[in-house]
This record gives sequence, structure tokens and C-alpha cells, in this order.
Amino acid sequence: MQTVNWKILAIPVSIIPFVLIAVTFNISLNSLFAIGLLPFVGAALAMCCKLFTQGLKFNYLVKKFLGPVETNWKTILVRIGSEFVTSTTPSFVGGELARIMWLNKKGIPIGKASWVTIMEIVTEVLVAGTFALTAAAFSFLNGAYVIGIAIVAISLPVTGLWCTLFFLSSKRTFQIPSWATKLAKRSGRERIVRSLDKTNLWMKEICDMSRETLHNKQAKKAFAVSIIISVFTWGFYGLSFMIIANSAGYVIDFFHSLMAAMASNAIGNLPVTIGGSGLTEFAIWAYLGHLNTLTFEAAKNSLQWNVVIGWRIATYHVGLVISWIFLMKIVYPGIKNTKTV
Repeated sequence: MQTVNWKILAIPVSIIPFVLIAVTFNISLNSLFAIGLLPFVGAALAMCCKLFTQGLKFNYLVKKFLGPVETNWKTILVRIGSEFVTSTTPSFVGGELARIMWLNKKGIPIGKASWVTIMEIVTEVLVAGTFALTAAAFSFLNGAYVIGIAIVAISLPVTGLWCTLFFLSSKRTFQIPSWATKLAKRSGRERIVRSLDKTNLWMKEICDMSRETLHNKQAKKAFAVSIIISVFTWGFYGLSFMIIANSAGYVIDFFHSLMAAMASNAIGNLPVTIGGSGLTEFAIWAYLGHLNTLTFEAAKNSLQWNVVIGWRIATYHVGLVISWIFLMKIVYPGIKNTKTV
């Protein structure tokens, strides 16, 4: 519970970049309110749809490979609740651990729970990486080489690493290097040795699950369905920015809005700030600042910071509130006092 309470600090910390931007670029509250209530609500609803589709995919994979662990709605809400952990951690990691612990509490072996969660992450990362690299291609075509290189440098390794490890897990069993195990045994610290043994067992269970399921028709179908759902997930994310931007007079179509949102998401993955605060805002501003005169029929010469901040509040902070509620009501009560089986 103390860890969860510590993460609440992410909310005020994430507001600091807004304050700095507002002071630097002389943004007033009136300029933020000028966006309008309905567009703000529309963008927030698009974000809610993003969270819901993530929950749908998690529920689909759980039922497909693990059976009826819990009711559909509860499994969906667990996925939404775990997003609070993801959104309050550098590089957007941590939520998967909450989901694994919840599944383990429901009687699912830790290896199988991890495999399903990893498959969920891989499909989401694969789609996000594809969109981000497409955005990078548009950057290069329009002469914005710096932002394009930054997107590629971040997205390509992350996407490649997740996908490579996932698909290789069906061909070999990953284990901690033997030299590390020998070193731990020589140290005489039984607790470390036990932890290493549990980690090896966990990785073996994941690889065994991959070999058993990854190459059959059921797994291939599930992977394809997960990819399709992920396309909708990130589509809602792009839609949220289009709603906010167009309401403020910055004319942008859905495709380019999606590219801008995914470019910002890629830069936000840098493990520098909590939930990509500051990085995400700067990235979308920089991406559209270079491309708007070449790609979009913009109503203004450059993207205004009030649009960026309004979009970020509607997506990030509204998402934090919603996921926090479900984390406290469903996820945390379901995993406290968990003992790994």
C-alpha cells in the first residue's frame, strides 16, 4: 500500500511541466478554457475508449489461454486499474506486474500469467512501434530529421527487444547466466539463491507456455485479434488529439493526429520522467511544429501550447483518476497478501 501511496505523488509531479510551459510561453487559464468543455470531454471519452479496449484485449487473452478466471467486467476493470501503475512509472512499466499478481491470486501459475501478460504487451508495443516508425518516416520526408531520428532511436529498440524475446521464447529456454548462480551459491546467501531459482523457474514456465501454444492456430488467431484491438486502442489515442486540436482552430485529420500522438508516445517512453511528463508534451509540439506547414492545412502557423496542455490533461490526468479508482476498488484488494504459487 505504501508503494501505491507513493505513486500518488506522480499526479502533482506531472503538473510541473505544465507550470514551466505556462510560465515560459505565457499561457493563461483563459487560453486553456478557450478549448471548450465539449471538446475536452470528447477527448477524455476517447481516452476512456482507449482504456476500455485495453481491458477488452486483456480479458480476451485471459479467457482464451487461461479460462474463466473472473467475470468479464472485472477482468476488464483490472486491466484499466493497472494502467495507473503504468502511467506513474518511467517508460510506462509496472502495470503488467499488477496484472500478473492479480492472476496469480486467482490461482494461475506465475509463468502462465506472465506469458499471457507479455503477449498482451507485445501486441500493443508492436502496433505502437509500427505507428511511431511511420510517423518517423513522415518526419524524414518533410525534413524534420532530429525528431525523426529520436523516434526511431527509441521505438526500434523497444519494439525489437519485446518481439524478439517473445518469439524466441518458443525456441529456447531463457535462464539466468550460470556464472551468476554459481557466484550466488559461493556467497552463501540462501535468500539470493532461492530468488534466482524462482526466477529461473518463472522464465522456464514462460518458455514452456510459448512452446505449447505459440505455433498453434489458436495462438495465431489470438495474436491477430490482439493486434486488431491494439490498432483501435491507439486509434482512440490519436482521435483524442484531433478533437482537442480542431476545437482550438488547428485543423488536422485523423491520420496525422494519430501520427503526432504516436510520435509523442514514443518519445515519452524515455526513462527520464514519470509517465513521460514533459517529454510527451514537447514531442508532439516539436513533431507538429516541423510538419504543419508541409503536411496539414493548419489554421495557425504553429501548434499552440494550450492545445498540447489541454490534450494532455484530458488524456493523461483523466486516465489517472479513472485507473486509480479501479486500482483501489478492484486490483489492490485482489492482490494484497498474494503468495506466489
